[in-house]
Amino acid sequence: MVERRPLLTAVSHLVLLLGVAIVAFPVLVAFIGSTQTAEQIAGSNPLSLWPGSNLLESYRLALFGGKTTGGATIAPVAPMLWVSLVSALTIAVGKIAISLLSAFAIVYFRFPFRQLVFWMIFVTLMLPVEVRIAPTYAVVSDLKMLNTYAGLTVPLIASATATFLFRQFFLTVPDELVEAARMDGAGPMRFFKDVLLPLSRTSIAALFVIQFIYGWNQYLWPLLVTTSEDMYPVVLGIKRAIFGEVYVEWNVVMATAILAMLPPALVVILMQKWFVKGLVDTEK
Repeated sequence: MVERRPLLTAVSHLVLLLGVAIVAFPVLVAFIGSTQTAEQIAGSNPLSLWPGSNLLESYRLALFGGKTTGGATIAPVAPMLWVSLVSALTIAVGKIAISLLSAFAIVYFRFPFRQLVFWMIFVTLMLPVEVRIAPTYAVVSDLKMLNTYAGLTVPLIASATATFLFRQFFLTVPDELVEAARMDGAGPMRFFKDVLLPLSRTSIAALFVIQFIYGWNQYLWPLLVTTSEDMYPVVLGIKRAIFGEVYVEWNVVMATAILAMLPPALVVILMQKWFVKGLVDTEK
């Protein structure tokens, strides 16, 4: 029987509420700033926490661009959101697909140096893209992949972490399932498609959320491989909005930041149940 302790419950709820407030307050400030004009933000010290009446105009300028009342030219964020969406989806789906197939091959196929291949994949955890950025950039440049979706996504697709997680899960699948599939005449890919993929769906969902956010938040790699504005992701758009003009339109910057947060937030909210289940469910 679980003992009820009202004081402990109240303290734990207070800590949770404090944590939520700390995380949510910057988002609230950004949203309120997006409802005000640039003059109101620049003229208030500290920033007013009362919403303004410039909401629609700020988001219109952020999404579709145009000239502000101060004469500044705003680049549209809508194409940048599309670039970020395509890149994040490609990276997430590519990582999961490659990791599933590589883990399947390592666990269920007997070939020479199988363990060595796995450890070679695992060792790449010590070599993130920031460490190998110079040779990777040279390869992408030689292959004429600058300012392309392939250049933005292909070097980031391989994932040793996802391969390791799927391998550990496949090792827990009972051998009886393999024998039953073999007796029914199922080949390796049929077993993979009809047995392993359905069993892995919660793990796939959890990894999709993590990898989507990873791809969406990429900054350093797109900064190197994109020189054309039509291939900028939204994270670079925020940087450009801050440093692109002498007079910063902070209301548009705040609106761009809110727009950049919405897609990953929606992915987490819509897939929350699968995400949590994939991380904590042990009854595979």
